[in-house]
Amino acid sequence: MISLRCVAAFLAAKAANAADQPFWGCGMLGDMDGVRSDGTVSPGMQTLIDGLKSTNKQDGKVHYWNWNFAPTDSDSCTKKSHQYLTKDFVFVPENWGVGVPKDEYVRKAGTVGWIDSMGVKCPALMSDLFLGANEPDIIGSCMGDMMGKCLGPSTQGEAAPVAHICGAKGSGSPNPQGHCDCWSDSHATGVGFWPVPGVSGYQPLPTCWSNPSCVESIMGSWKKTASMAVAKGYKYLSAPLVAVNMNWTKSFVEHACNGCSDISCGCPNLIGWHFYANDCQPEKGGYADFQHKLDATVELMDKFPHLQGAVVNEVGMLNCAMDTPDAICVPNGPKQKYPALQQPNHACPVTASLPKGLASFVEELLSMAGKSKTKDG
Repeated sequence: MISLRCVAAFLAAKAANAADQPFWGCGMLGDMDGVRSDGTVSPGMQTLIDGLKSTNKQDGKVHYWNWNFAPTDSDSCTKKSHQYLTKDFVFVPENWGVGVPKDEYVRKAGTVGWIDSMGVKCPALMSDLFLGANEPDIIGSCMGDMMGKCLGPSTQGEAAPVAHICGAKGSGSPNPQGHCDCWSDSHATGVGFWPVPGVSGYQPLPTCWSNPSCVESIMGSWKKTASMAVAKGYKYLSAPLVAVNMNWTKSFVEHACNGCSDISCGCPNLIGWHFYANDCQPEKGGYADFQHKLDATVELMDKFPHLQGAVVNEVGMLNCAMDTPDAICVPNGPKQKYPALQQPNHACPVTASLPKGLASFVEELLSMAGKSKTKDG
């Protein structure tokens, strides 16, 4: 997904009256100017790091996440060549897809000095939280120059243009079927964009729960992945991270925890979801959607008492007008009131609903989250 500036992620988990409840506080993702390859950090970045560290009651470090199992090189169009971290960080891994990862991709939890995806020794702590698949509940879009336009991968033998992750937003177009080559020089917003080997259907994941072969496939892979994660020391396992559909999460938990009540056999102890408002106007449905997801989280925690909370690791303001039901839209579109390209520093302006700009948005979300409680408090 695309944010107005950068997405500041936060992870929060909550369990009533639990002394050992996990809470990872506020963290970061994406490029971080000021963290250098030699381990030094600019004064401005260190100030930010020190502030974020204070929010993490779990590890006392700043969590960092990148949709992958370990830090890697950034996209070529960004300013940062590699995702360098310091000892002040805890890295949170994710299995982006729904297949079983290779054993060597999953580093041991609670360790430091592990080798990242590009062969760089990383001084950050490997978290004991392992995240599930990315946005299986929606089809999503190919990113880059076809964001919001290419809504499916080209099939074998189908002529389709190549999407470019670093291309100008909106400059590319898919074929008449809305398909493109999204693997040669780009990637999709989530795993729901792709077919699943051995499962019928072009993009089966968003409607997986009505397809027995899909359910059997992802549950089988999930339980193997969970067993691998537990064997490597992970204590917390999140359900897949949904973009929109909290009922998808409910179905996942019902299937994963059928006859199983522990992460070792695949029953997650956390759920996960993403949240974005649009066009610097969160009052137009954004806050209502956030409240809906909070309410759905509370309902799930009441139904499944073993759930310790929600991982909300994408929070941002999308640079587009939301005129589709599945959270995918075209950046800097003609229907926007505040397109980022026309705003100073590409930031939200001060408005009646955002008197402090984007800071008001974050403050309101934290206030709303703090008021959400399960039946037992």
